[in-house]
Amino acid sequence: MKTEALRGKLFLLLATMLAAVGWISSKLVILEMPGEVFIAARFLMASLILLPFCYQQIFALRPKQIAALGGVGMALAASIEVWVHAITISSTLSEGAFIMSLAMIIAPFISWLLFKVKPNRMFWISLPITCIGIMLLTITTGWQVDNSQWFFLLSSALLSLHFVLNKRVLTNIKPLTSICVQLFMVGIVGSVFMAAVSPERFEINGHVLFWFAVSTVIATSVRYLLQTVGQFNVKIETASLIMILEPIWTLILSISFLDEVVEMQKLIGGGVILLSLFIYIKYSKS
Repeated sequence: MKTEALRGKLFLLLATMLAAVGWISSKLVILEMPGEVFIAARFLMASLILLPFCYQQIFALRPKQIAALGGVGMALAASIEVWVHAITISSTLSEGAFIMSLAMIIAPFISWLLFKVKPNRMFWISLPITCIGIMLLTITTGWQVDNSQWFFLLSSALLSLHFVLNKRVLTNIKPLTSICVQLFMVGIVGSVFMAAVSPERFEINGHVLFWFAVSTVIATSVRYLLQTVGQFNVKIETASLIMILEPIWTLILSISFLDEVVEMQKLIGGGVILLSLFIYIKYSKS
């Protein structure tokens, strides 16, 4: 059991690193490829890569379960569509990563609104700390927030909706089966959106193909496989604590690959947000 738990923690740690790689690879791809095309191709291919590991379970799903998976997948698709748009117009990925990590704090609000489940005491303790972190992270030139930051916040809220629905609506479905179907749904929604928008033509070169492959295979398929196996063998509190490392890796990679310069105030803001998440996860009783 200890060996499995240790392996699970290692898998989750690697998953956070691969998620950060996904931020960088996505940004590098959409510099040359329309975001609509990127989402459709990336998630359709990622779901097909996972399909051999769970196709028998997918074929055994009942129509009601498929409909539920489709609905939850559409919430994920909405979050990713907004996220890609935010990345497209943003010059500072690390800020976006810290804002996206707020999904865990926003989720109790969503659950309260939809299912009348009141947030616990630690949520209300963590919330003011989170607000301070957001202010430090976003407000640097007076009371003006960059457009990309609003889109990252909207994407984080939609991701929170996905978390809540994923936990409340889907039961008796194995995680990998659920992920595969949901990624496929994201690809389908992306394809419909791509057809409606009719993106401009673009050229495919070796640089784009390399980072697209990294984003699809490494940062999506492999990442979700590691995350699924890791979460299966690790307590949810421990898994959540490990997963909040993602914005830190994103910050490091963004500085290394994109030459991003991060002001000290924003670093402190990101640190305060992580502190609020740590307090909420570590000491939450429900």
